[in-house]
Amino acid sequence: MTRIAFLDVDGTILEHGSVIAPTTATAIRRARANGHLVWLCTGRAEGDIHPDVKAIGFDGAISNGGAFITRGDELIAEHPMPRAHLDVLERYFEAHGIHYFLQTHEAVFASAGAHERMSSFLRTRAAELAAHGTPAKPPVTPAPRTRPLDEVDRDRVAKAVFISPSIDTVSHAATELGAGFHVIPGSIPLPGGSNGEIGPAGVTKGSAILEVLAALGLSATDAIGIGDSWNDVEMFEVVGTPVAMGNAVPELQRLAGRVTTAVLDDGVHNAFADLGLI
Repeated sequence: MTRIAFLDVDGTILEHGSVIAPTTATAIRRARANGHLVWLCTGRAEGDIHPDVKAIGFDGAISNGGAFITRGDELIAEHPMPRAHLDVLERYFEAHGIHYFLQTHEAVFASAGAHERMSSFLRTRAAELAAHGTPAKPPVTPAPRTRPLDEVDRDRVAKAVFISPSIDTVSHAATELGAGFHVIPGSIPLPGGSNGEIGPAGVTKGSAILEVLAALGLSATDAIGIGDSWNDVEMFEVVGTPVAMGNAVPELQRLAGRVTTAVLDDGVHNAFADLGLI
């Protein structure tokens, strides 16, 4: 029986911009060799997925939290944010002094201050991992690949990622922006403040997975979803077998019901082995 697995990137395949467990690539390639399908299912822009992750080999990719779906070089679905919604969103960020990134299918565009904040975080994260002797095979360059905000095509924006000095921006944004937006907490372990993701309502990893399953003629019963972040909730809701990473917060682990080990503790490999894909 062919099964299809949807894998988050950060915190599932990749340790937040740092390293990939060596067993992860082996497990994915072995599962595909065994006749199963493995798709990326990430909040990242497709152009921002690190080449070392792409080099593992996948059958397709859901990116930008469900806004874009690709198979090979073919873009098979796209759901960018309405321009009027984006205008409202940017006015909100500017009014509250919030740093942010805008994501299109091709790239990530940073507001003033956002690039510097993330560069500093990733350098610190890489140094912490090195100090603890974390294996780095393969290494992932600790620098965000962003472009200046004034280069973005605002008719192609899928979602925004924000970094706020306030601890309650997720709830505040959800209330102030209203029902047309999907606001969720982020998973960047920054010191202080808060971070999160904002996209158009109804565009989620779960909605994109349903599109993929319909296109492939597969049942949700045969689908597996593995992730660690709040943008994985809708994925957990639509697949037959949701799996939370061992590094996911306890609330997400309870939502999934099934939990594997952490991202650098062979989490993907152990999940695939437990489910009989390898």
